[in-house]
Amino acid sequence: MTDILIMADPGLLAEREKWLGVLGQERRLSSETLEAYERDTRQFLQFLTRHLGQPAGLADIAALRVADLRAFLAFRRRDGAESRTLGRNLAGIRSFIRYLEKRGLANGAAALAIRSPRQPKSLPKPLAAPEAMTLTTIEAQMRDEPWVAARDAAVLGLLYGCGLRISEALSLTPADFPLGAKSLRITGKGGKMRIVPLIDSVVQGVEDYRRLCPHQVGPSEPLFRGQRGGVLQPAIIQRAMQVLRAALGLSETATPHALRHSFATHLLGGGGDLRSIQELLGHASLSTTQIYTGVDAARLLDVYDRAHPRA
Repeated sequence: MTDILIMADPGLLAEREKWLGVLGQERRLSSETLEAYERDTRQFLQFLTRHLGQPAGLADIAALRVADLRAFLAFRRRDGAESRTLGRNLAGIRSFIRYLEKRGLANGAAALAIRSPRQPKSLPKPLAAPEAMTLTTIEAQMRDEPWVAARDAAVLGLLYGCGLRISEALSLTPADFPLGAKSLRITGKGGKMRIVPLIDSVVQGVEDYRRLCPHQVGPSEPLFRGQRGGVLQPAIIQRAMQVLRAALGLSETATPHALRHSFATHLLGGGGDLRSIQELLGHASLSTTQIYTGVDAARLLDVYDRAHPRA
């Protein structure tokens, strides 16, 4: 697969070529992933040859120790590799060693025992409040049919106004919106239940959609429908957001999920406390919510209407 010279035993290199072939032909990995795995294992075998003072062979892979892998990661870090790159390096090496292990040529204990480098948490990229509010209006939607524009606005309104995941919004049924409802009961990840307050703008958005929607929807069926009446798919909303993003000149980070981030960030900025925001988002752990800030503020539900820009 590569013409780059690698100082390693021919038998080991032959097995590596077979492994890369399996990844490409049987598992049909993308060319980018194959290139990354080829590069990861090439760098590792070149390091191992220098580390051992002789061309690395199958016996050396079979006898691989955790200390050898740690030495490789330290070498790569000194070379300027960051944690994400090191994690990918290790994933490629593990894949190769698992292949050899299945063929009875290696022991994967060391590769499994070593922990991947701790990955830096990527900070959420919320939208500014005016941008988020604009995105949830019917007028902003780039749709020819009024009911489709109302549908998109209602879905985006649920993401920003209630902090829902897109899958949660699209699983809602008419029964979830009884007349005069003040809150939603949401079943999130892992079957975790939570209650989310409904602000007026969200209720109005859903009512506008239901009034204009030409399709009949049963009480326990998904409320939001595609143009032909089928269940609305997340990709439709994601594509609609791409069009809006381009039309409004927003960053590529302006995604449907960014509206959920915006919900949490704007509540926090308005005085909401982390514990309450954790409950509203359906996070199992407070540490997940703490990514929005390093400071635990004070109070949310009492100031919900005042804190949220759309209230």
